[in-house]
Amino acid sequence: MFNKIDKKENKRFKTVYEDGNMASRCKIIVDTETGINYLINIDGYAGGITPLLDKDGKTVVSLIES
Repeated sequence: MFNKIDKKENKRFKTVYEDGNMASRCKIIVDTETGINYLINIDGYAGGITPLLDKDGKTVVSLIES
């Protein structure tokens, strides 16, 4: 019925930084296909996600390992 995703399969997003507690936390994830870094902020039942920017306002892109 639905496509099953193997848990052992490589995931598209990888967490590279995480800080905070259960109520309020932030993390940085990397899209393993594009290398773009995203900042995620979670506070209680609210949250948001945005591309991570450098000091010049450009998107932070990590090198992707082949």
